[in-house]
Amino acid sequence: MPVNLALGHVSTDFLIVALVIYSLSVVAFAGDFAFGRPRRAASAATGQQARERAGALASVGAASVGAPAAAPAGPPGSAAPAAPAAPAAPSAPGSAAPDSMPEVAVPALRAIRQAGRWVQVAMALSAAGVVAHTVAVVTRGLAVHRAPWGNMYEFVTALTCVAAIFFLFVMIKYRAWTLGVFVMGAVVVALGLAETLIYTAAGQLVPALQSYWLSIHVTAMTLATGIFFVAAVLGVVYLAADRSARRVAAGRAEPGHGIMSRLPSVEQIDRLTYRTVMFGFPVWTFGVIAGAIWADQAWGRYWGWDPVETWAFITWVLYAAFLHARATAGWRGRRAHYIQLLGFTSLMFNILVVQVFIAGLHSYAGVS
Repeated sequence: MPVNLALGHVSTDFLIVALVIYSLSVVAFAGDFAFGRPRRAASAATGQQARERAGALASVGAASVGAPAAAPAGPPGSAAPAAPAAPAAPSAPGSAAPDSMPEVAVPALRAIRQAGRWVQVAMALSAAGVVAHTVAVVTRGLAVHRAPWGNMYEFVTALTCVAAIFFLFVMIKYRAWTLGVFVMGAVVVALGLAETLIYTAAGQLVPALQSYWLSIHVTAMTLATGIFFVAAVLGVVYLAADRSARRVAAGRAEPGHGIMSRLPSVEQIDRLTYRTVMFGFPVWTFGVIAGAIWADQAWGRYWGWDPVETWAFITWVLYAAFLHARATAGWRGRRAHYIQLLGFTSLMFNILVVQVFIAGLHSYAGVS
């Protein structure tokens, strides 16, 4: 079927609208850092439900860097001693309890309202940007009558859409809006580069990609890459927050000041990054397996050590190493996150360098 060029232009227009809305959401998230009113986190020790959730990612009532730590829990199976509720102590001037990732017992909409106007505006803009971005990807697919990730431009626009949708879910579920300025900012940069540097008009696929496996293999790789994109940004934030916490612990910086004081604790960011990679890793594994099956149908072999295949396998090994390192007590923290970021670097090298500049059977980037 011929390409619907008019619908292709509509897709491009929606992408530009999404880019503008995302940019405004980043401004709103930044405004919350600069002018928002911090909210006191609910006490993590109130109620049995909060105590049961203390070890999970969702138990996000931990105090910020420099705040007093919660009392240690008793042995497994023992009940926490009852204590009368004490009135909250007033905050010291210049210090603020985090208004992000509060106790999950608070409904999401109520938590957003309590977070202040800046967060409300930022979340509304993020949701509107996701809608416009999704419409852009869908209309691109309708314009070309296929899955809308047949070249580099379509792949980047689709993976950034996945990243924005996934992180919007994370912000709502875990109240992680103080991380929005970093993740949504990265989405803006990636989408802006796609629109300016590698834009490709709607067109037909090369013959080698005209297979139903495009909707299976490349879809899985797109979903996994979008999720790994979010994990990479969270990994960078973790390293910055960990460095700040170490400086405070060593007495080289004052606690409770700057951007880092408004972020969740390093433990919360670490768990969120770990679970994000855990969510994306099986999808990436399925994509690699589906690619091998497609290769057997197209070229008569499951694996031929083509450059793209090789780097996809290297990426898989690095993310598997991160999951193993994160589950090993001696390799938690910064060293594990270095492995995760190395895996994302391998992934980006495969997309931006191998597929563009190295000749192989997967040279379908569409970038001249």
